[in-house]
Amino acid sequence: QVQLVESGGGLVQPGGSLRLSCAASGSIFSIFVMGWYRQAPGKQRDLVATITDIGITNYAPSVKGRFTISRDNNKNTVALQMNSLKPEDTAVYYCSAEKVTLFDGDHWTGGDYWGQGTQVTVSS
Repeated sequence: QVQLVESGGGLVQPGGSLRLSCAASGSIFSIFVMGWYRQAPGKQRDLVATITDIGITNYAPSVKGRFTISRDNNKNTVALQMNSLKPEDTAVYYCSAEKVTLFDGDHWTGGDYWGQGTQVTVSS
């Protein structure tokens, strides 16, 4: 199994910045894609940004130019630097690890995993 632990959420004023971090742990051999999704109250969970193991990034149009995703493959961590935050960025942010390959010394397994979520509130 894989555990994803997020940190860095909180309350920030419009125009401010926050940095989210996520660390994956377990018998991880590789992770193809790591990313961030968000879910506002009453809405579906939407993609914010993803990054592949070779650094190819993808951003939602609403965050492009304001948010930056980065990744450390050696530490199995992913971060999201969020600048120029707007009230509409308020949501629970979830870390994701997609197409994870696990090896415990005997067995190969894998799958997609989610973190527990961290609240980001942008308000004055």
